[in-house]
Amino acid sequence: MDKNRIKSFAIWARRSLIKSVSEKAYSIGIYEDKILEATAVQGGFKLEGKEEIFTLSKKNRDALVKQVNEKGFEQVMEEVAYTWFNRFMGLRYMEVNDYLPTGVRILSSEVDGKKEPDVLTKVSEIIDELNLNANEIYDLLDTGDTLDREKAYRIILVKQCNELGKIIPQMFEKISDYTELLLPDNLLEEGSVIRRMVEDIDESDWREEVEIIGWMYQYYISEKKDEVFAALKKNIKITKENIPAATQLFTPKWIVKYMVENSLGRLWLEGHPNEELQKEWKYYLEEAEQEPEVEEELQKIREEHAKLKPEDIKVLDPCMGSGHILVYAFDILYEIYKTAGYSEREIPRMILQNNLYGLDVDDRAAQLASFALIMKARHYNRRLFREIEREHLELNLCAIQESNRIDKEVIDYFCSLNTELDNEELKNDLEYLRGIFIDAKEYGSLLEVQKVNFEALKERLREVENEDNLMFGDYRAMILQKVPMIIKQAEIMSRKYEICVTNPPYMGSSGMNSKISNFLKDNYNDEKADIYAAFIKRGFSYCNKYSFNTTVTMQSWMFLSSMEKLRQFILSEKTIVTLTHMDNNVMGIAFGTSATIFRNNRLNYKTS
Repeated sequence: MDKNRIKSFAIWARRSLIKSVSEKAYSIGIYEDKILEATAVQGGFKLEGKEEIFTLSKKNRDALVKQVNEKGFEQVMEEVAYTWFNRFMGLRYMEVNDYLPTGVRILSSEVDGKKEPDVLTKVSEIIDELNLNANEIYDLLDTGDTLDREKAYRIILVKQCNELGKIIPQMFEKISDYTELLLPDNLLEEGSVIRRMVEDIDESDWREEVEIIGWMYQYYISEKKDEVFAALKKNIKITKENIPAATQLFTPKWIVKYMVENSLGRLWLEGHPNEELQKEWKYYLEEAEQEPEVEEELQKIREEHAKLKPEDIKVLDPCMGSGHILVYAFDILYEIYKTAGYSEREIPRMILQNNLYGLDVDDRAAQLASFALIMKARHYNRRLFREIEREHLELNLCAIQESNRIDKEVIDYFCSLNTELDNEELKNDLEYLRGIFIDAKEYGSLLEVQKVNFEALKERLREVENEDNLMFGDYRAMILQKVPMIIKQAEIMSRKYEICVTNPPYMGSSGMNSKISNFLKDNYNDEKADIYAAFIKRGFSYCNKYSFNTTVTMQSWMFLSSMEKLRQFILSEKTIVTLTHMDNNVMGIAFGTSATIFRNNRLNYKTS
């Protein structure tokens, strides 16, 4: 894999896309410092002081204006650019690996030297599958005009994304709002993001499973990261919008394998010894010979783990980023299921449904993680897409959402008396979730969440979905937009896991804004020197007894006086099963790191 070319392209693509979507916004009267009024007319809208009629949806423009007013122009352009980058990247990965349901390439051609995407010369093969208006597309292509050809391509591209949204809604959510308004122009021209993605990165790199997704993600945000750290030197603290760029680091594959094999793999082998399986895991470290009393305790643990079936094993990455760790956990779980005698066709779906859980504060990263897992599952099962669409399979992954806009009136409507449920319990539970998730993108999966009556909340949510209440339409819209994800993330954050494995964010106290700093003082006072230390501590509370909490972090927790109480906690209450202490720059950062497998109980254990 040519990481230098990938990095160069990703950095350029971010700049290019932000510039392109910004220019699209300017073209419809939306600027950094002003927003022109728009008036609805037949077939579209007009801008104040101008005669031109835009044959675009005023509703979608209004949605864009609302977002800009709430978040700021720069933030919205950054988000939309990132969304289109993810979609292009997803389409490229799928077409190279022949995963597109149509079987027709959307960004490139299988014919050597042909620049134009195959989709424009094989329209008859995609008309029905993409539910296209055949007359519209053929009329545009038949004119021979470059602009008409571009227009036809844009229609096909959006339709393709919408169809994929039925399979991978996280990555290809339906394009029907301001995101489509800001789709860049000139997609077919030389030098466009699509053309350069095809030409700059070898197809072989896209075939190295989904690792390229993680590297593209890290490199895409690398300039943003530099900007954030330059601002820190001016004492500008890291805002929640910039936490992902400031703290994300892609975990090298060998470290991922070491962490997963020695936690998930070890858990399974403890209860289900299998020499052939163990030999497949190159980074698995055999257990050292233990003292008799420790061996006796380990035997009790093995007996407990022998009761586990593959579908019982829950693996959480609370800082999943683009999903690299979860993707390798999928591979390990697949082998575990196979050795246990499960049907190979059924295994991928079972893993997605039963085993893998993930959380992150970054919406775009969560999109990539969902995509990566589904692509991994598709690698093992060619029929997977049909199964997902037919069974409405939902992944156990969440981009953590905030509850800030869920006000008292919304809660009152949700708990109104047109239900047979206990309204007082509903109200208490929803108020609790609202309170815990205010400003949640600041704190992410560090939040401690208690179980509530999730089933009652979901039953009431289904009632709201079926209601047609014009009087409370805004409240209903807010509930349907926010509450499902609030419930889902609360369920994930309130349960226990056999494996918690992650590369947590690194952020010293000097970079923290006041909300994060105060949160750590209140909830993780002994770990407040760096947010990664709080994640080590939180990992233990995510785990069942005897389970594994696995992290790759800075080495400072082992040495600094500010981490002494964390060390005391670990040495007195937990067990270090194995620890790999690495030199500087192993993960592209100028400090030493350690990958550690902790067991969530205390044994006088000799490490391997």
